[in-house]
Amino acid sequence: MKRNESAEDYLEAILVLSKSKPVVRSVDIAAHMGFKKPSVSVAMKNLREKEHIKVSEEGFITLTEPGREIAEMIYERHQMLSDWLIRLGVDPKIAAEDACAIEHCMSRESFEAIKKVIQ
Repeated sequence: MKRNESAEDYLEAILVLSKSKPVVRSVDIAAHMGFKKPSVSVAMKNLREKEHIKVSEEGFITLTEPGREIAEMIYERHQMLSDWLIRLGVDPKIAAEDACAIEHCMSRESFEAIKKVIQ
């Protein structure tokens, strides 16, 4: 998948929501991300076309295997970078925002190197 920050954020949101909800719907994603439902609907259409999600007749959204791989990669980066920045003394809100920005542009090689140092 070509790097697409917005798509990665949506996939991560679906993963996070699926950990706490029995089913994930567009309205849940909109509330979680602070977006309007029409924006989420367009994004879900794009993710469906790229085969990163499936949407049931009831409107329940699930990640496909490729979608889950991307979501888990972004989620791991976000959690690790955010926690690391907090340990360095960065305010938790700022750490989460910075981790969100960094997680999308970092190469796998750089992340793995940082991961070794952090752990």
